[in-house]
Amino acid sequence: MNKSERLPFPHMDITDCALVDGVLARQLRPLARAITLIESQREDHRVRARALLEVLLPHTGAAMRIGISGVPGVGKSTFIEAFGLHLIEQGLRVAVLAVDPSSTLGGGSILGDKTRMELLSREPAAFIRPSPSAGNLGGVAEKTREAMLVCEASGFDVIVVETVGVGQSEIAVAGMTDLFCLLQLPNAGDELQAIKKGVMELADLIAINKADIDPAAASSACSHIRAALRMLRPASPNWAVPVLTLSALRKDGIAEFWDTIERYRDTMTASGEFASRRKHQAVSWMWELIDTGLKQRFRQHPQIRAELPGFVEAVEEGRVTPSAAARELLGFLSG
Repeated sequence: MNKSERLPFPHMDITDCALVDGVLARQLRPLARAITLIESQREDHRVRARALLEVLLPHTGAAMRIGISGVPGVGKSTFIEAFGLHLIEQGLRVAVLAVDPSSTLGGGSILGDKTRMELLSREPAAFIRPSPSAGNLGGVAEKTREAMLVCEASGFDVIVVETVGVGQSEIAVAGMTDLFCLLQLPNAGDELQAIKKGVMELADLIAINKADIDPAAASSACSHIRAALRMLRPASPNWAVPVLTLSALRKDGIAEFWDTIERYRDTMTASGEFASRRKHQAVSWMWELIDTGLKQRFRQHPQIRAELPGFVEAVEEGRVTPSAAARELLGFLSG
């Protein structure tokens, strides 16, 4: 019997088999290495990452996936640390995937969430992974979905995805998690301002942080947001979006926050919406990957690469309409 036949996963080399074993054994170092492999842009690493995910996929799906977003300064990191510590006290394991802006020099994360969640990072039952956005729209890393799967395979009970809270990041996170939470400041504004943000329609839960600074302002913000929510069409007939007040710094309201999430999970599971949401997200993810792959193939096509600069110049100078240029370029794919 040759070496490949002795391996637990014959289509993978011994290094990646050991990586799978380490992830399934809930070891943090192999988990980090697996996510690094997934995030790599090298083609050989992408092939290995696909094989890795295929093997791990049967071990995924059990975690509660929570998206956290909010404007800079709302206290997301402080809140997530307090929330994570509370979950660990309940005997749960928590993974935090914090999507950071990418450095324009090295391409890596620049916010450094491990330094902003110092207490949580010391916990053996916690895993914090700053993930560079790599310039993706909205600041959501392309590989965050795959990283969630690897964390689930490693036995984490709750996975929190934190975003920078700008652009389209809220839409992207809401499309990959079971529950999307929007953190707000006490001075959230009136009903019209809340509706303008649009993100209210995506939220399954809204929490006003730093309520201890000005309780009256926090109470007023609750009223404004609840009024705004009544003017919006509910995303689910079975769930009315709660608006909570809390203080992450003082650990006030954290237990109620988790109780609300558990109530949400129970309600949505009973109605069938929990499973339906995940199925819809998986299919949407497939189409996103198809769109990305087609765009890559388009740009890599030899004839298109040769003709594209001329068409771009013609469109810029008004000699060719954008629609005509697009038709011509797309035609090269079938030529």
